[in-house]
Amino acid sequence: MKLPSLLALKNPRLFTSLLMCTMTTVTTHTLAQDVGQECSIKLPAIHFTSCLNGAQHNAVVQGERVTLKSGARKDYFNDPDGKLSNNTAPVLLAQVDNSKPFTLTAKVTPEFKAKYDAGALYLFASEQLWQKFAFELDERGVTRIVSVRTIGTSDDNNHQSLAQPAAYLKISSDTRTVGLYYSADKLQWHLARLYKNDFPAQLRVGVSAQSPVGEGSASTFEQVSLRQESVKDFRLGL
Repeated sequence: MKLPSLLALKNPRLFTSLLMCTMTTVTTHTLAQDVGQECSIKLPAIHFTSCLNGAQHNAVVQGERVTLKSGARKDYFNDPDGKLSNNTAPVLLAQVDNSKPFTLTAKVTPEFKAKYDAGALYLFASEQLWQKFAFELDERGVTRIVSVRTIGTSDDNNHQSLAQPAAYLKISSDTRTVGLYYSADKLQWHLARLYKNDFPAQLRVGVSAQSPVGEGSASTFEQVSLRQESVKDFRLGL
């Protein structure tokens, strides 16, 4: 970053103007890195326009579904102790207006080859502010619902186990509240998590595959839908 000139230092108004301009440039550059590369992957009810970690090169669209491949030891997690942070998993992202209600839904079928292999839905504002909602193979070999909320560092929450190959996942917001829901059949939804919507107005949502300790896996996403409306009942997810 270039320092303001001596002339600017002698002129407080000019110095402030230059400083604000510099800060804006740095912030814009950082955000541009955070949201990855532009891409265009279309499904009937969602259009992915940003890709993290080369996701566009690891995605295969077949009709109304997309299969996303994760390479070996790819994950998205900001470890609280800073030792295991790894933000390398491929993520497909679509822009959404967070000043309005929205709901992202998908049927997620991961390849469970190694522990922590998963397919996930995302809310993504930046590398320091995002949410992951996954169907994952845990450390005991149990397939279960998992959520990770990241504000600087990530938390990690194991939810209900589901002994089946696929799960329906849903993230919904009415602009004030974010709700995370899972279902075995897309008929009866269960609440996994509820919290205040502190994301910015311009937000991205999407899907990802991960293989944090394995040699790679793929996840298939079907019936992917992004609607500009929220669930009516945040307890029932309907």
